[in-house]
Amino acid sequence: MNPSTLASLSNLLIPTATIIYGLAMLAHTVEWASGLRVVKKDAEAKVLVAADGGEVPDAPADAAGDEEESSLRGEQAGRIGILLTVLAFALHAGGVLTRGLAAGRVPWGNMYEFSITASLAVGIVYLALLKRQRLQWLGLGVTFVITAALGIAVLAFYVPAGDLLPALHSYWLVIHVSAAAIAGGGFTLGGLASVLFLIKSRAEARAVDGKPMPAALRRVPSSESIDAVAYKVHAFSFPIWTFGVLVAGPIWAYYAWGRAWGWDPKEVWSLVTWVVYAAYLHARATAGWRGRRAAWVAIAGWFVFLFNFVGVNLLLSGFHAYSGL
Repeated sequence: MNPSTLASLSNLLIPTATIIYGLAMLAHTVEWASGLRVVKKDAEAKVLVAADGGEVPDAPADAAGDEEESSLRGEQAGRIGILLTVLAFALHAGGVLTRGLAAGRVPWGNMYEFSITASLAVGIVYLALLKRQRLQWLGLGVTFVITAALGIAVLAFYVPAGDLLPALHSYWLVIHVSAAAIAGGGFTLGGLASVLFLIKSRAEARAVDGKPMPAALRRVPSSESIDAVAYKVHAFSFPIWTFGVLVAGPIWAYYAWGRAWGWDPKEVWSLVTWVVYAAYLHARATAGWRGRRAAWVAIAGWFVFLFNFVGVNLLLSGFHAYSGL
């Protein structure tokens, strides 16, 4: 295929993948919502009383039947969500590949390309760990993030495929940006897991006080297991970020601009991101941090990463401005 045909194919595949990711997100929303409806019915059943003051005999059985039916419906919706995610991922990967072939280079030379590639990295990490760690409970968050990233990329960041500026012509572009994308995918999963940990731990604390836990959350692993997954993903991503951003980045900067470090806004916020995640891992390893404090630090790190990814390019200026839009 010639470059223009490949570019047109990429422009078709990426929006199509965005729509299918959105459908997967809708399926996962149904999965969660079905569990929340059961809790409401179960709670109502528990307060029903007969005229003589006794409990209605068949109310718990009805509630149990509703829960079983809704649980089955939720599981089916979850499986549909995963299948749609896999299909969307295949189209997404095809869109990134054809974009690179159309441009005749790696497909991450501007904000549009980095957005579609970094969101693909989120999908890669999620699907790679889906079976191993049983991360289907992150499906809603993952599909939401990828759908949002692709939607914004298509609507706000799109630029036609073209050649790179001279400073970007380096094999360090491959090393530096691919490492940042992979680490960013891990940070995203870790951030989503930390958010779910806070929700699950709160539900567990309420359950101790006798308050019902939503059926959707009962299908999720314990908060301790979620916390362990978040830690493992962060521990995997942090060395990649360290190498890609704080080692490969300065080396590339030296050859491109004649200095390894110049306190450019992107460099500063990359360092801030590194410091926050280093503090998270160090506190867990030495101070024995577990639970909510560590989760909040991880979430803060994720927001810093997102600002470094999007906010710096849009709001600040510096040597990295040419890779913005």
